[in-house]
Amino acid sequence: YGKLLEEYEAKLDEINQGFIGDNDFKEVEDLPEKLEAYKLKFMECDRNHSGDLDMMDVKYMLEKLGQAKTHLELKKMIQEVDTTKSGTINYTDFVRMMLGNKSSVLKLILMFEEKVKPTEKPVGLPPKRDISSLP
Repeated sequence: YGKLLEEYEAKLDEINQGFIGDNDFKEVEDLPEKLEAYKLKFMECDRNHSGDLDMMDVKYMLEKLGQAKTHLELKKMIQEVDTTKSGTINYTDFVRMMLGNKSSVLKLILMFEEKVKPTEKPVGLPPKRDISSLP
């Protein structure tokens, strides 16, 4: 299973390299970092590692974010993004959706999730203070 996961990740990395070399996306700042984040999000959502997000994968992802949708709403979201008319979202469609100018409901939900992620709390002892450092 680990080998299959490595091959799957390598395939997504290869697609990412295509986006990095694409002139349409050369003006996107922090492109490699964004692509890495999108890859991890896609892998998390694609539970069967088929390379496509089907309706159940999208449903799972949205429910996890607290945004449960009906099957009709899910179909419409997928149709907005799906360029191959397969009824699924492949990784290329997913990245184009996230990087593109066109705003889709799915993109808005995923971007909102990134903004509300809890920040890591500092660990360890707080720094020493003396009276002169107090306001």
